[in-house]
Amino acid sequence: MTGRWRGLRWVFLGAAVVLVVVFLLSQTQGDVDVSYARSPSGKDAVREGDAGEWSGVGLPSVEEMTAMVRRDRVVRLPGSVAYWDTGRVERAIGGADIRILVAPPGLSDRQQDQVRDVEAATIRILGLDVSGSVYGAAPDDLASWRGVFATGDVTGLLLSLVASERKESAPPEVDLFSWRVPSAGEVAPVVADLRAGGVHVAAGATLGGLPGGADTAFGGRRPLVAAFPVQPFGQPVAEYGPALVKAFPGVPVVVMYGDWVAYYGPFAGDFAEVVGAGFYARFGSRLSTYAYPQGAVLGTYLNSVTDVRFAGLFDRPLPYQPYDPLRVALPALPWLFGLCVLVFLVLSVRSVLGSKAPPRRPPGRLAGLTTLAVELSSLSHAPGLTRALGRLEAARSALAEGLPDRHVAGLLSDAQRDLDSVARGLGRAEYRPVNYLAGGVSWRG
Repeated sequence: MTGRWRGLRWVFLGAAVVLVVVFLLSQTQGDVDVSYARSPSGKDAVREGDAGEWSGVGLPSVEEMTAMVRRDRVVRLPGSVAYWDTGRVERAIGGADIRILVAPPGLSDRQQDQVRDVEAATIRILGLDVSGSVYGAAPDDLASWRGVFATGDVTGLLLSLVASERKESAPPEVDLFSWRVPSAGEVAPVVADLRAGGVHVAAGATLGGLPGGADTAFGGRRPLVAAFPVQPFGQPVAEYGPALVKAFPGVPVVVMYGDWVAYYGPFAGDFAEVVGAGFYARFGSRLSTYAYPQGAVLGTYLNSVTDVRFAGLFDRPLPYQPYDPLRVALPALPWLFGLCVLVFLVLSVRSVLGSKAPPRRPPGRLAGLTTLAVELSSLSHAPGLTRALGRLEAARSALAEGLPDRHVAGLLSDAQRDLDSVARGLGRAEYRPVNYLAGGVSWRG
């Protein structure tokens, strides 16, 4: 039984080694795939200027703009789109000599350099991008982006830069944007256009139609799109989304106010926030500086929607993966390894404890017969003596290997008969085992 347990523990140790080798070989690091589950969104590179982002407006010379800024604290060049609460900003400036130069969006790189070369200007606004002598200011949440892109409001950004120029602590955030409920007369023509063609383009909006990725963005459901121009600064903005969702339940609805894109419809809560935050965090700086048409903005936004959907975060399930037994079993391998090691340790402790148990006591009969055989060996060389010596050695080995007592007793009986025949052949009755053992060592046990 001891040998069986000893062999079994080595079986478990071998199994543990195999498990740890399989687990380690499976931990290979492959190439990182960032394809958003093979997202089909359009991501072809567009050359600079091919997306309609340049307005093509002209600028005065650097000398002329410098003279204008030195004459007036605020200079607005033709085509400027940035607005702010003048009262708040003037109070923040106070008596400091802070001069603001406002330029239109969509300037070429050379024209932007011209604006930056006007050293008399403390703060420069390129489109909706606001920068000072050292730092720049940019929105950092959806509410701030909404005010900038929907109404051209840069009040909060200007206040932050004025505080920076005056070496003051940052002021509290300012959000001048507000919604209002549109009237039935305002909603009716929008709903009519959406029912007729799926797109409503208000006067002043630049959307030419649905971009190519519209069908893919929402899983084959074409969205309804209502586009409006940048809304008047300082006035509540009509929120058409809730009314359109009520008129078209279960249908994706996108409403644009200038470069601000708002999504309404299925999964509008977290989904809209994730898409919007990712889109404006990535493209907000460029949208602030250039004059993209609404079609280019909407197309890029819908590509972002497609990427988020194919990432499996919301309504789209993750791509199908065929059943892989190894992939399913891998999480269990460390536990199986630990179990095999535990069994090995338990069996090892059992083996060690078993080896420390006291050895079996050799019976006195073995000692007595061995002594008799030694004495007879000086008197005789009979074959029976040789056989007896062999059987006594076999009995001693059987005791060491833990063989049954019946087997040991049988070997001793055979050795005793051989020694008895040798003693009778010599004619020495005192050397017969029955007499020799009776007068000397006890053979019982």
